[in-house]
Amino acid sequence: MNNKLNEIRRKIRMLRTEMLSAEDNIRKQVNREEDCSVAATHLMAMRVAMVGLIGERNRLGGEERLLNVDERLKLEVRAASRKPSAGAVSRLGR
Repeated sequence: MNNKLNEIRRKIRMLRTEMLSAEDNIRKQVNREEDCSVAATHLMAMRVAMVGLIGERNRLGGEERLLNVDERLKLEVRAASRKPSAGAVSRLGR
C-alpha cells in the first residue's frame, strides 16, 4: 500500500506541474487576446483528475493536514533563519 501511496503522490506532483504550465499558457493566450477555450477545457479535466487522485490518496491514509497561517509563518521563519554551525562550516573547508 505504501508503494501505491507514493505513486499517487508522484502523479499529484506531476499533475500540479502540468497544471501550472497550462495556467501560464492560458494567461499568455488571454494577454494576446487569443481563444484559450481548448487549453481551459484541458485544465478543467486536469482538475477533475487531481480531485480523483487526492480522494484516492486520502482513502489510502495519505491525507495531509493543511497548516493555518500562523503555523505556516512559523515554519517559514525557522527555515529562513537556519545558519550552519561554525563546526559545519569548518568541515566544509570554507
